[in-house]
Amino acid sequence: MKIQGKTVLITGACSGIGKIMARRCLEAGAKQVIIWDINEAAIAATVEELSAKGHVHGFKADISDAASVDAAYNASKIGCGSVDILINNAGIITNNKVFSEQTDTDIDRTIDINTKGAMYVTLRVLKDMKAQGSGHICNITSSAGMLALPKMSLYAASKWAAIGWSESLRIELDREKSPIKVTTIAPYFINTGMFDGIHSFFKIQKPEKVGRIVIRSIQHNVGYRGIPFGFHFIRLMQGLIPYRPFNFIFGDICGLYTVMDHFTGRKK
Repeated sequence: MKIQGKTVLITGACSGIGKIMARRCLEAGAKQVIIWDINEAAIAATVEELSAKGHVHGFKADISDAASVDAAYNASKIGCGSVDILINNAGIITNNKVFSEQTDTDIDRTIDINTKGAMYVTLRVLKDMKAQGSGHICNITSSAGMLALPKMSLYAASKWAAIGWSESLRIELDREKSPIKVTTIAPYFINTGMFDGIHSFFKIQKPEKVGRIVIRSIQHNVGYRGIPFGFHFIRLMQGLIPYRPFNFIFGDICGLYTVMDHFTGRKK
C-alpha cells in the first residue's frame, strides 16, 4: 500500500522504531500520522518533534485495556478520521528471569500488551477498514516468536501467539479476497534500549534499518518478513537438524541460549 496521502496509526510510537516509522511515514508523504502511547509527556514531545515533518496527532492509550483502546480509537476517529494503515508496534519485555521465577503479574502484563493489545486495536480498526474497503495492518512481532530462548519464556510466548494470530488474520483476509493486507514483521534484537545488556553472536539490528524495512514491506504488501532475512536460515535448520545438535550449534557454540544472561533493559 502506498503511504502517500494515507492516515497511519502507530502504537508505541514515542520511542525506538515506532518513532522512526512515524517519521518515515511523514517523509513518504502520509496525510497524517496518529501516535498512541501510554506516556502523555512522551506523546507531547514526539508530536512537537515530528510536526516539522507533517501532520502528527497524539493520543494516550493503554492497549492492554480494551476500554482505553475504545476511548483512544474513538478520539482518533473524531480528530483524524478513518485509519488507512495500522502498525501494531507497542511491546514490552518484563525481565530475564526463568519461568519458575515469574509472577502472575509478569505473565498478565506481557501477554496483555504484546499479544492481546495488538488484537484489541486491530479488532476495532479492522471493522472500519472493512467498511471503507481498504487498509493495511502491520504487526511488529519478534524473532523470539520463531525461536525460543532461555529467560525469555513470557516474551517468546507472547510473540509466538502474536505471529500465529497475525498470520491467521492474513490468511482469513486472503481467503475472503479482501483488499485489506496484513504484514507480519519478526525482527531480531534491535538496538533501541529495550534489550540493553544482551550479548549476541549475531548482529544486533539498527533501528533505522528496521524502520526502513518495515515501511518498505508495507508499501510492497509483503506478507511475512524476518529481519535480518538470514534469520530464516535458523528456522530452516530447526526443521533439518535434530534438536540436540541444534541446541549445541546454535544454543552453545553461537551463544543464543545465553544472550539474556546480562540483560538490563531500557532504563526507566
